[in-house]
Amino acid sequence: MYDPEELAEIREGKESWEAGTYGETVDRFGEREETFTTDTGGQEVDPLYTPADVDLDYREDLGYPGEEPYTRGVYSTMHRGRLWTMRQYAGMGTAAETNERFRYLIDEGSSGLSMAFDLPTQMGYDSDAAMAEGEVGRSGVAIDTLDDFETVFDSIPLDEVSTSMTINAPAAVLLAMYVAMGDKQGVPREQLRGTIQNDIMKEYIARNLYIYPPKESMRLITDIFEFCAAETPKFNTISISGYHIREAGSTAAQEIAFTLGDGIEYVEAALDAGLDVDEFAPQLSFFFNAHNNIFEEAAKFRAARRMWAKIMDERFGAENPKSKQLKFHTQTGGSTLTAQQIENNVVRVSYQALAAVLGGTQSLHTNGKDEALALPTEKSVRTALRTQQILAHESGAADTIDPLAGSYYVEDLTDGIEEEAFEILEEVDRRGGMLEAVESGWVQRQIQDVAFERQQEIEEGERIIVGVNEFEVDEEPEMDLEEVDPDQEQNQRDRLKGVKDERDDDAVDEALAGLREAAQGTENVMPHVVDAVKAYATVQEISDVLRDEFGEYKPGR
Repeated sequence: MYDPEELAEIREGKESWEAGTYGETVDRFGEREETFTTDTGGQEVDPLYTPADVDLDYREDLGYPGEEPYTRGVYSTMHRGRLWTMRQYAGMGTAAETNERFRYLIDEGSSGLSMAFDLPTQMGYDSDAAMAEGEVGRSGVAIDTLDDFETVFDSIPLDEVSTSMTINAPAAVLLAMYVAMGDKQGVPREQLRGTIQNDIMKEYIARNLYIYPPKESMRLITDIFEFCAAETPKFNTISISGYHIREAGSTAAQEIAFTLGDGIEYVEAALDAGLDVDEFAPQLSFFFNAHNNIFEEAAKFRAARRMWAKIMDERFGAENPKSKQLKFHTQTGGSTLTAQQIENNVVRVSYQALAAVLGGTQSLHTNGKDEALALPTEKSVRTALRTQQILAHESGAADTIDPLAGSYYVEDLTDGIEEEAFEILEEVDRRGGMLEAVESGWVQRQIQDVAFERQQEIEEGERIIVGVNEFEVDEEPEMDLEEVDPDQEQNQRDRLKGVKDERDDDAVDEALAGLREAAQGTENVMPHVVDAVKAYATVQEISDVLRDEFGEYKPGR
């Protein structure tokens, strides 16, 4: 962007400034007694950035919004044309409570729903299973049958809302329930909008909420790709998640490297299953974390878009522009929230949300201030949503596209994160791909090492966490926290029993037999899962058929 002579003059000028104006001031007064590095990557932050720090070819490296390499955004108008979807994550203990919270969020201006499930549902168990005892409705809504879905979406028209579901191992079952609900409401399947997380790779990496072995899990994922391409073309078939990788302790560069590595693994699995890249790739989506360092986070999102466009073009030969567009949802960083001085979390979430918007997110969830302690209260959820609305309508952050572009600092960060992330991906390739790197434990060790180092820095006071290791207060005010009804577990079990008593057992058996036969062969299982949920087969009954046929994953075996 600058000719060599100008750059040489700028370098000389910076050296003169460092030795003179800046250096003399530092010698006399010093600087703050802290290390100036990026939040997670440990990249040293210079006192000043100039054009000499950035080696940019505008058309190749930045371009224009809606055009390759998509650094500046996947859509031509970005937030000037349409604001990001304000998708608040919610899943209360029971279906009725979740319906109440969803309707409250819609009334308060939320433009999308995001559904959290309890641990038994995420592991493919019903509420009456021995494994579920003590966990029913604790971390999200308990879903056992389509009857629960009917309650969750009572008076919520699926042709008017977009719904994201954070579910992975039993994703096929919950997607089938959503499709069945649309059928019951008379909504054409091609009008259903939303996202199913369906990202099993990150479960092996960071969360451990898996059921089936990797190969069989990939079979389910590619079956979903094929089914949705034909039946629900507006529904995102997967949300390839870096969020949980970051929550486990990764750096920003590791987050996007391992996430895009998972994406590569899914694309390769789909191609091996005989699918055409340009038929399923436009329905892929991503899910990232937003932490506190505004500039590093915005640079991370910009780098991820550019990287995915290169990967899809150079590695997979995608021709459809939509196949190369990295569309992503962002959630503010749960691991950054503190139990101490929880009001400070409102400020953290605001800055994280700003980073996501400046980075060009397509949808956003802002955490409630009390989520380090419990499910958020209605009041804290409203504050979290208002944070997005103020950002959208009062801050000016959405008035122009990619407002940080051209910042010497941000462009240097973007290039640095991209370079480091590609180096990580090259190492992944040397290790045989993400699946091999995960099964060997290499990916997990990389993240664990970073997490350990960061925790040491906090404990030794090298990294300041306001209210935790600095600026503490002696007493905390009383907090109004969401409480779990102690009777909800038994109530859910009674509800499940009622459904089982009233359903047609012959229809359930027939549907499950059809699913078993499909699982034993190569037929797509999704139509059979839809049939099973419509017969009110339970999450566990369907999952158990697949457990029988696919087996269960045991790490290290």
